[in-house]
Amino acid sequence: MLELWNDGPTKSAIVDFVGRVTTPGPDHVAPQDRIAVFDNDGTLWCEKPAYIQLDFLVRRLAAQAATDPELAARQPYTAAATGDLEWFGAAVTKHYDGDDDDLKLLGAAVLSAHSGITVDEHAARVAAFFAENRHPTLNRPYTSCGYVPMVELLHYLESNGFTCYIVSGGGRDFMRPVTADMYGIPPERVIGSSVALQYQNGELLTTDQLEFLDDGPIKPVRIWGRIGRRPIFAAGNSNGDIEMLQYTKGFQLLVQHDDADREFAYAAGAERALDLANTEGWTVASMQNDWAEVFPR
Repeated sequence: MLELWNDGPTKSAIVDFVGRVTTPGPDHVAPQDRIAVFDNDGTLWCEKPAYIQLDFLVRRLAAQAATDPELAARQPYTAAATGDLEWFGAAVTKHYDGDDDDLKLLGAAVLSAHSGITVDEHAARVAAFFAENRHPTLNRPYTSCGYVPMVELLHYLESNGFTCYIVSGGGRDFMRPVTADMYGIPPERVIGSSVALQYQNGELLTTDQLEFLDDGPIKPVRIWGRIGRRPIFAAGNSNGDIEMLQYTKGFQLLVQHDDADREFAYAAGAERALDLANTEGWTVASMQNDWAEVFPR
């Protein structure tokens, strides 16, 4: 079991917890209540040097800027057109530090980038993106940028009667076309940020209005709204996962990116989460020390 996890305290803690909640006794949890929730970016797949979804969006913003000089003159279209990915990464980091000025600019552009098309057309655009593009520095298909120890953990939990969900700040409809193949998670168990939809002549159309930004304190709200049960296992990697981890009554896992050789080493956007892990007793999974492999071979 969990062969892609090195023997040590982290693996032992996971196996011990699963054993206790699946064995008759004081800690036993009925199968219907064995709910596990996983963040996606940085928890299940790689999020550096930029979010995968950001590449998808930047390509669209650059295409829009190429046909409209007024758009090209303002952010985030300028950054997209010039390939300035650092601007986008800084906007997200500022958000986690409490400054949303750049994120608001980004959000408005993101909401309008794919508006006015059917949900099937959007899914087709996403599928084409994943089929055609590779990670810029790892030089592997984006669909091969999932963390194999975490995929193994998903399957391990499912084999022990858990129902696993993705609860991500990433776009729900960006993840859904690939989560079944990458993780074995069907689309109905993907919870993420979303735009409002409208029905028209037998189709569902995207709009430029935000429905949910599934991050921070919104994650527990969405978990309850979609699942109706409190998780007993949660995994995340950033400050945006804190409230989800706090809401979970059972086992909290925090992925630490400390492996510059096999992935990336960084703590930006996770400082508060790592501090809380020490005070709250959460289990920290060191990518460097706890994972025998990182990506599919």
